[in-house]
Amino acid sequence: MKQHNRKQPLFLAFITFLAVTLHQSFAATDVPPTAAAPQTTAPPPAPPARPERGNYTVTNGNGTVCLMARMGLQLNIRFSSASLNNTVQDVLNLQPNVTKSSGSCDSDSATLLLMAEEKTNLTFVFSLNATSSKYHLSGVTLSAAWPDMSEPFSASNSSLDYLRGTLGRSYMCREEQTLAVAVNFSLNTFQLQVQPFGLTGDQFGAAEECQLDEDDMLIPIIVGTALASLVLIVLVAYLIGRKRSHAGYQTI
Repeated sequence: MKQHNRKQPLFLAFITFLAVTLHQSFAATDVPPTAAAPQTTAPPPAPPARPERGNYTVTNGNGTVCLMARMGLQLNIRFSSASLNNTVQDVLNLQPNVTKSSGSCDSDSATLLLMAEEKTNLTFVFSLNATSSKYHLSGVTLSAAWPDMSEPFSASNSSLDYLRGTLGRSYMCREEQTLAVAVNFSLNTFQLQVQPFGLTGDQFGAAEECQLDEDDMLIPIIVGTALASLVLIVLVAYLIGRKRSHAGYQTI
C-alpha cells in the first residue's frame, strides 16, 4: 500500500510534464510564419505618346515648293548606353516645333532633311522613275548624339522601297506604319501625307491611300454586308415559316 502511494506522485508529475510539453508544441505551431519581404520590380517603361504631326517643306532655287510632307515621326533606336554599360532600346518622338527642314529637288530625286534636338538628323531620299511616272522612298539616314549614347549613332539604307506613289499625286497613310531601315533602327510614321514630285503651288495632289487605310475602310463594309445578309436570311425564313403555317390552317 505504501509503494502504491509513493508511485502516484511520480505518475502525476510525468503527466503534468507531458501536458506542458504538448501545450508548448501546439503553441509553437500556432505562431504564423514570418512573412517574406515583398519583392518590388520596376514597372515596364510606358510607351511614348502618339507623336505630333509636323508640316515640312523643301523649296528649290527660285523659292517654289518642290516637296511637301505632313507626318508624325517616331524613332526606334537600339544603341549602347554609357550609363548602363549595355545595349538599350529607346523610342523618341520627333517634335515639330524644334525641328527644322531643308533639302533639295532634282528631276528624278528629292531629299528632305530634318534637323532636331540633340544633334538628331533624319534624311529622306525619294526617287522617281520617269518611265513609269512612279516614285518611292529609296533611302533613309539617321545620325544622333544623345547624352546617354556611348558613341554617336548612325544608320543608313539606300535600297528601300516604301511610300510608293504616282507623279503629280500624294501618298497618304493615316494609320501607323513601321519602316524598317536597319537592324538597329526603324521609323514609325503617323498620319502621313507626302509628295516629293509634281507639286502645283503649295497644295497636295490627289491622294493615293496606303493598303493599311484601305483595309481599315474595308472592315466596316464587310461587317455591314454580313449583317445585311443575316437580316435577309432571317426575313426569308420568317416568310417561309408563315406561309407554311397559313397553308396548314387552310387544310384544316
